[in-house]
Amino acid sequence: MGNLVRFDWAMKKLLRSKANFSVLAGFISEVLGEPVAILEILESESNQEHEEDKFNRVDLLIRDSTGALVIIEVQTTTEPDYLLRMLYATAKVITEHMTLGDEYSQVKKVISINIVYFDLGQGDDYVYRGQTCFHGLHTGHELVLSDKQRSFYQRESIARLYPEYYIIKVNQFDDVAKNTLDEWIYFLKHEEIKDSFTAQGLAEARQLFNLMRMNREQRAEYEGYLEALRTKSSLIKGNYRYGYIEGEIAGKEEGRREGLEEGLHLALQRLIASGIPESEARSMLGLS
Repeated sequence: MGNLVRFDWAMKKLLRSKANFSVLAGFISEVLGEPVAILEILESESNQEHEEDKFNRVDLLIRDSTGALVIIEVQTTTEPDYLLRMLYATAKVITEHMTLGDEYSQVKKVISINIVYFDLGQGDDYVYRGQTCFHGLHTGHELVLSDKQRSFYQRESIARLYPEYYIIKVNQFDDVAKNTLDEWIYFLKHEEIKDSFTAQGLAEARQLFNLMRMNREQRAEYEGYLEALRTKSSLIKGNYRYGYIEGEIAGKEEGRREGLEEGLHLALQRLIASGIPESEARSMLGLS
């Protein structure tokens, strides 16, 4: 259960900010099988603050670039009425995003993605999708939208108008990643991202989770290392630019080529003066 709690806690702590949209967008895109761009995270539950709280639950409500609302929920403990809770959550989101007097055409598309770590229902798969379709009682044919209705609704099918549900039964996953969505599910189950995984958002998730696992001393050391890299990069770029400008001015009478050479020479001298070994400074500037 320790892994599940860490993932749950990290979802609340890390995936709520705009800086981490790439992780969320990657996960949702893999689930839906189509590219998704996130505009904003609208709200999320007030969760327990500690990683050790095993009943901690995370709900994220997201608006994507099409205007659809996406619910992501992680449930780590058995809940007998969970299927009805999914229904209630989507109905609540729809009504809360309607204003008095709005036309029914303003009803938002809601997608509910549920990551569960218990046996919800019986079935031989680990990913399920639920949609609303209408079939004739006599012919069995599916009711479809006319051309005018598709133009009016801006949707290709009736199912696209109604709430859509995804259930990922993490514990039922057989640990064999057959596609990129399976790579995400492997991560959800084991908190491990293999080097061969290419699913959208996983590379960013690896960085975030590795950082989160550090203790205070390790994180301080890592942040100090990043700051040193930023300082060094700024120093190199600043000195190179300054030296290039000086050399260009000094070498105007001899031509642009001579000015560039003079700029590189001045940049080299400044790097050496700042404490960087000459061999390393030459390598940075591309000099032999």
